[in-house]
Amino acid sequence: IMYPMVSCVEEVHAANALLQDCMDELRANNIPFNEEILVGTMIEVPSAALVADLIAPHVDFFSLGTNDLIQYTMAVDRGNENVAHLYKPTHMAILRLIDHVVKVSHKHGLWTSVCGQMASTPSLVPLLIGLGVDELSVSPSQAPMIKDVIRKLSYSNAMELARKAMNASGAEAVEALCRTMIQQIAPEVLELSE
Repeated sequence: IMYPMVSCVEEVHAANALLQDCMDELRANNIPFNEEILVGTMIEVPSAALVADLIAPHVDFFSLGTNDLIQYTMAVDRGNENVAHLYKPTHMAILRLIDHVVKVSHKHGLWTSVCGQMASTPSLVPLLIGLGVDELSVSPSQAPMIKDVIRKLSYSNAMELARKAMNASGAEAVEALCRTMIQQIAPEVLELSE
């Protein structure tokens, strides 16, 4: 079970209490269910990312919803053509939020997935892996291309890319680093994704 649009730990407490009530009701009615069901939260607003350490003890995993996380962090409506050019997945604020959530997740023994356009963008996959993301959720049509990138990627190179990205001068510099890596490991994927 994954709770969407979480903004604070209090919402997780409330959702967990509701879930417990449902489980108690099922038990009372002798209705079988998965007693060990995993519970996680979407991290798609900056407030949730910033308090991930408070949320982590109460869940089993995080799923970074990058489309909304970028939109709300950057205050940019990606559907508005007048400001859509400001929607930058490689903005340093986004990278720092992802890095923070992954580190918190791993510190608490959780796993972190990424869903959204970032996970389906071949040039950004090495960066996400280098940042320590454990799982990518992509559309079925993108899965073969993303798998191809992952198969051709060395983890040490992904970690080095992430290190360089975290020290880059800005979004454009990060994009250039990502494109260079894809050009080196899977140039045909870069051509297909353009």
